[in-house]
Amino acid sequence: MPQPSRRRGRPRSGADSAGTIQSLERALDILDMLAGHSGLTLSEVADKMQQSPSTVHRVLHTLASRGVVESDPATQSWQIGPAAFRLGSAFMRRSGIVERARPVLRALMEHSGETANLGILNGECVLFISQAETQETIRAFFPPGTRSPLHASGIGKALLAFGRPQTLDQTLAQAPLQRFTDKTLTQPQELRDDVARIRARGFAFDDEERTRGMRCIAAPVFDLTGEAVAGISVSGPTHRIGSEHVKTLGAVVAAAAADLTQKMGG
Repeated sequence: MPQPSRRRGRPRSGADSAGTIQSLERALDILDMLAGHSGLTLSEVADKMQQSPSTVHRVLHTLASRGVVESDPATQSWQIGPAAFRLGSAFMRRSGIVERARPVLRALMEHSGETANLGILNGECVLFISQAETQETIRAFFPPGTRSPLHASGIGKALLAFGRPQTLDQTLAQAPLQRFTDKTLTQPQELRDDVARIRARGFAFDDEERTRGMRCIAAPVFDLTGEAVAGISVSGPTHRIGSEHVKTLGAVVAAAAADLTQKMGG
């Protein structure tokens, strides 16, 4: 007697109703967690993930077999491996913006004396993808792969001001927004007012809204369709980026962003 055929479209075992694979999601969650730390032990990963050590052990060793993570025998800690860098580099090559931005960031850093950053929209955050770091002892540091909320970032606010309207709407819908310092803009009207100022002057200003003692000035980068696809910023301590320097430095950053826009065909 013929067996009844499997109904098409039914999720297989190990996948949820949305079609995702639970074990793969767990592995990616662990990978994302390791990316945010300088090293975690097996027990620390298990605690943070609220998973059994045996489950986490299997995931880590599977990822290690492909070079995506690696362990340090001396500290028994797990870290991101070289294969993860190779995968990330493929993204950088696809966008092309990193190569085009490199001389612009270098020139901006040398002109301003502060660290210059390049970031793109990544969900509800800014993803920093390149940087030209100043040699000053006290400096801002956002290594590639760092993420920051849109409402508490110079580049983030520039993208909210000049990007798609729905991005701002989605951000405001989450209010009250997360507070990082006493200067963080957490209410919808505060952010709307700041966005209006950014549009009027052409650059964004993060006045210690993410980190106390640090300021950031940013401007958007547009592609050939006129869409804001990235942002450039300079970041540094308040004693070097004084209130009297904001307007002048803002013009410099906006000019650098316009230069990169031109290089991108925008």
